[in-house]
Amino acid sequence: MKTTRAAVLLAVAGGCGLAASSAMAADRYANTVQALGQSEFRELSKELGGGVAFKGVVPAEGLGLMGFDISASATGFKLSNRGLWSRASNGAKIDNYVAMGGVRVHKGLPYNVDVDAFYNKASHDIANWGGGVRWAFIEGSTLLPAVAVRGSFSKLSGVDQVKMTTKGLDLSVSKGILMFTPYAGVGKVWVDSTPQGIPGLTKESFSLNRRFVGININLGLNLAAEVDRTGNTTSYSVKAGIRF
Repeated sequence: MKTTRAAVLLAVAGGCGLAASSAMAADRYANTVQALGQSEFRELSKELGGGVAFKGVVPAEGLGLMGFDISASATGFKLSNRGLWSRASNGAKIDNYVAMGGVRVHKGLPYNVDVDAFYNKASHDIANWGGGVRWAFIEGSTLLPAVAVRGSFSKLSGVDQVKMTTKGLDLSVSKGILMFTPYAGVGKVWVDSTPQGIPGLTKESFSLNRRFVGININLGLNLAAEVDRTGNTTSYSVKAGIRF
């Protein structure tokens, strides 16, 4: 994954904010899904599911009982099947990336358990939201990395012709070095994608492999960046906020 590609995405995400001009514009996105066959609907669902599935953008280590991580964020994912998306969107020109802006909150609980929540919005009506529960069963120390398991979910809203939910399970590891905390993980995402009011198309349910790498940098202002590959969909996320 080239750094130049990531830089372009981050510039787009930052400049567009909620990306009103993105491929997910409310007046044209996925409003002619009936033009697709069943196999094409499945391919579209795989790409969309990989893009809107939960992204943690957080290290494995727990925050502790009094800990908070609150951030503004931007996430973007690349659309590989733009021709398919155009057919499902009344022939509209489809951008390379979907960019979404939002907010993320992480709260520490006892026993190295953290809860996560996020809300993203891509345009006037389209959004996705969700959360997760993470347990750092290896707390981490000066010598040892933190290791955590996490369950997550997300839901897509604002797309009249597609109802989509995802569930995820992943394992991550992180190790702090001064103010830098790199992390990585692997997992699985289960997607349910249901066409709404479209005769001839039926629900698709499938699983996608997930892997991700990221880094958290705490300079007073907390910064984090993550690259995620879920199925064949590559996503880039950044956030800025406070973490204590």
